Formats: sequence, structure tokens, C-alpha cells
Amino acid sequence: MRIKSQKDFWSGLMFMAVGIAFAWGATNYTIGEGARMGPGYFPLMLGVLLTALGAFIVFEAMVVETEDGEPIGKWAWKPLGFVIGANLLFGVLLGGLPSMGIPAMGLIVAIIGLVFVAALAGDEFKAKEVLILAIVLAIGSYVAFVRLLALQFQVWPTFITG
Repeated sequence: MRIKSQKDFWSGLMFMAVGIAFAWGATNYTIGEGARMGPGYFPLMLGVLLTALGAFIVFEAMVVETEDGEPIGKWAWKPLGFVIGANLLFGVLLGGLPSMGIPAMGLIVAIIGLVFVAALAGDEFKAKEVLILAIVLAIGSYVAFVRLLALQFQVWPTFITG
């Protein structure tokens, strides 16, 4: 059987690999059952669904005819680097790196840093739009996680709150 859409084929395989990894990792936890879910239930179900979705996409890539075979393009290294860097920066700003003397800066600063660095991954960067998005996401995250869910996050850097 011939691959008729390379993009769909490889993305389906990626979904399947991630789904299998999630399902396999979930087996280290208590699974439980539908009425009494354990900590491994959600990742297991997520892994199974992701694997099934990937299998469907792979099947479709082998059956549905495309005009040019939708070849895989070259790797987009710049966006990949900025998105991964943004997530790493978020983790460092949120929790700090005590071993390197970097203090935790809190949720608000971490989200603003995340948005600004991730926005650099795109083709155009408009600082005013990115700032508005960062502020909206920071306020929304504060309301959702700190106020509504009552999670214990450091919201501001210690030099501001004392």
C-alpha cells in the first residue's frame, strides 16, 4: 500500500507514539475504574484516544488520494526553538532555579515572559498586541488558578510582595 499523504502519515505516527507513551506511563499508577478513577485513569484514556486518532489519520493517509502527496517540508527550527525556550523560561520564572541563584518570579511574570518569547516564533512580532495578550492571559490565569481553583502559586516576585 502506498502513502498518499506524507504529512498525515507522519503526524498520525507521531500521535500514535505519544499516545502509546502516555498509556504506557499510566500503567505505573493505579488506574481504577469509571466510577472510582485512579491517578492513571485519565492519562490511560488520553493515550488510548490519541493512539486511536493517530491510527485513523495513518489509515486515511494511506487511502485518501492527494494531489501532490503532501510531502514533508523542512524543519522549522526557529519556531521550535522559541516555543521550547518559552516553556523552559516559564518553568524557570515560575519556580526559580535555587541552585543557580535565580529566584522564583511568580505566575504573572512567568506568563508574560512565556507569551513574549513564544510570540517571537511567528513571522511578525507586534509588541503592543503581544503585551495585551500577555496581560489578558496573566489575569485569566490568576483568576482561574488562584481565585477559582484556590491553587497555591507564588503570584508576584518576593521583592514586590515581601
